[in-house]
Amino acid sequence: MAAFDPWDPAFLADPYPAYAELRAKGRVQYFEPTNQWLVPHHADVSALLRDRRLGRTYQHRFTHEEFGRTAPPAEHEPFHTLNDHGMLDLEPPDHTRIRRLVSKAFTPRTVERLVPYVTALAGELVDRLVEAGGGDLLRDVAEPLPVAVIAEMLGIPESDRAPLRPWSADICGMYELNPSEDTAARAVRASVEFTEYLRELIAERRGRPGDDLISGLIAAYDEGDRLTEQEMISTCVLLLNAGHEATVNATVNGWYALFRNPEQLAALRADHSLVPRAVEELMRYDTPLQLFERWVLDEIEIDGTTVPRGAEIALLFGSANHDPAAFEHPERLDLTRADNPHISFSAGIHYCIGAPLARIELTASMRALLEKTPTLTLSKPPSRKPNFVIRGLEGLSVEVG
Repeated sequence: MAAFDPWDPAFLADPYPAYAELRAKGRVQYFEPTNQWLVPHHADVSALLRDRRLGRTYQHRFTHEEFGRTAPPAEHEPFHTLNDHGMLDLEPPDHTRIRRLVSKAFTPRTVERLVPYVTALAGELVDRLVEAGGGDLLRDVAEPLPVAVIAEMLGIPESDRAPLRPWSADICGMYELNPSEDTAARAVRASVEFTEYLRELIAERRGRPGDDLISGLIAAYDEGDRLTEQEMISTCVLLLNAGHEATVNATVNGWYALFRNPEQLAALRADHSLVPRAVEELMRYDTPLQLFERWVLDEIEIDGTTVPRGAEIALLFGSANHDPAAFEHPERLDLTRADNPHISFSAGIHYCIGAPLARIELTASMRALLEKTPTLTLSKPPSRKPNFVIRGLEGLSVEVG
């Protein structure tokens, strides 16, 4: 029988049977190893993402002591300062204020203007893959595309971009369950280095503003929109991390799923008009963000179980996206699936602000690969990253043929 064990390699290889077991057991279950309440059903996850009795933080209402929690170790402070001032981990009114400013850079018209740039860059990356006869789809296409796009939006010079992905990977390590001290040390170091870099870049842009998001945030600050420098830094880091982590992993998870379902890949190659639905279905089928956490700010009841204030709830996106109550034959990859209410981009006030951009990037890379590599094949089985929350591969070796 499958078991929910986020540290077991067998579970990480395929968590979906364990999710089915969780759903069969009920709507909410306490998981002692992480001191969390697991919520596996689509309807509950969707509703709780919108429930204002839950929050991404509790510090807007309670101290650590009042909430029955221990403050993070002092040596972790640089990570928490950086993380806690980004809008993903804020609640209104701070979340509302920052999201309003950032959303100006993600209007449909603004994002649509990026389509030619994203399409051209995806084509160039795939051309290089073709010239080499193959390579690592993660390293050669999936990573450089979204990193370049979000760095371009922020106004980070091309010569400064090499550390962005390593910094992001080290910081995101802290989002895993029960991170080790070594993971925390790497996250702290990356937080310090990334903060120092952005502080210098912001100072430079104050003197020489450009047509980029950092300059826009500085202008908003100067016009009295109350965006502190720390909020500016944290917002930039959040946009970089969220702006590429999910897209990178959705790309490689998706292509690995296609290689394991050759009849679906053949259908996609025969009909490129399936690409938009394929992007949505692949994000559902092997969800890049498996879990999203919420604090219980006011006691709630789920199916007769009282979850007290101060508890932490783990909303299992991967399980919700495979719930037969929401999806017909959820274990089947179906690129023609029309009714697809997946929650891979979350929901409620923390719905992913970059979802339209992510869809453009995923569509552009998929179209480029379909058009330029019609015989793309997997050259060797990939290794899965030893992570649960952020689900991805170490690499995806392919041959062009």
